[in-house]
Amino acid sequence: MTGTERKVFQKYYPPDFDPSKIPRAKGQRNRQFVQRVMTPFNMQCNTCHEYIYKGKKFNMKRETAEGESYLGLKIFRFYFRCPNCLAEITFKTDLENCDYQNEHGATRLFEAVKLYQDQQKQADEQEAEDAKDPMKMLEKRTMQSRQEMEEMGNLEDLQESSRTKECVDTIGFLSATDPHLAQAQRIKMMEEEDDRMARELMGITSEGRIERRIKDYEDDGDDQSDDDKDLPGPSSSTAITLKPAIPKLGTDDNTNNRKRNEQKDRFAGIKLIKKAKPSETADTPLTSSTSSSTSSAPVPSVVTPVPGPSGLSLLAGYGSDSDSD
Repeated sequence: MTGTERKVFQKYYPPDFDPSKIPRAKGQRNRQFVQRVMTPFNMQCNTCHEYIYKGKKFNMKRETAEGESYLGLKIFRFYFRCPNCLAEITFKTDLENCDYQNEHGATRLFEAVKLYQDQQKQADEQEAEDAKDPMKMLEKRTMQSRQEMEEMGNLEDLQESSRTKECVDTIGFLSATDPHLAQAQRIKMMEEEDDRMARELMGITSEGRIERRIKDYEDDGDDQSDDDKDLPGPSSSTAITLKPAIPKLGTDDNTNNRKRNEQKDRFAGIKLIKKAKPSETADTPLTSSTSSSTSSAPVPSVVTPVPGPSGLSLLAGYGSDSDSD
């Protein structure tokens, strides 16, 4: 049979095919087969103490264990050699525990799963034995109830101790024990102190208002305004609270009237004198002494300049002289 014939799914059977006529091969009763198998557990060789870990692949020989079966199922035995010293190692299947059993040439290493399974199996067997004896069952129930009462008492003690610790200041305890937390609190206190000093220098109160101090000043006499005269003397200092100006309705007319009165008071001592016409300047004297003597208030003297001959009049006169000549 070639390789291509081996891979086909449908094979040709002639019409006269009779499978009973196929000769059967004669072989040994306990024949060994070569099979590629992985080690089912961690083991150590007894000859050279080489460690062979679970999952390592070997070409093993498989045979059927004679005289051994479990519920009518055959048990197989596997043979392989140590990769270091070539010592023969054997193990077989354990159908009862769904596992493999070490037989010869190596020692099985510790496995937590295997230990747990063994302990669970022993506990189940012990429980089955106790179920048959009523006195043992009564003793077991008594021990369980006593253990439950002890656990409840321990739980109540823990709850009582936790209630007494509720009044403990955990933040203070942590700040006292943790140096990093204490350093953070010191830095925070320093920042708060710096903010307080800055607010004092800027004159900001705790309410958010700004206050400024007016220093003592000397009296300058006439340079001091009327508003400054209302302030206290040089030996005292006054704190002025700056507040935003609140506009008032209906005060525009009062403000305009006040400005007009101030302008009138400023220009009260100044008199305006109109410029005299040229016809009136010849008749009126240059100075008015009589008015100054009779008036009670001093009036400044005004000199009105006499206009000279214009250029057109001179040109007209020059033309008339030439015609006469």
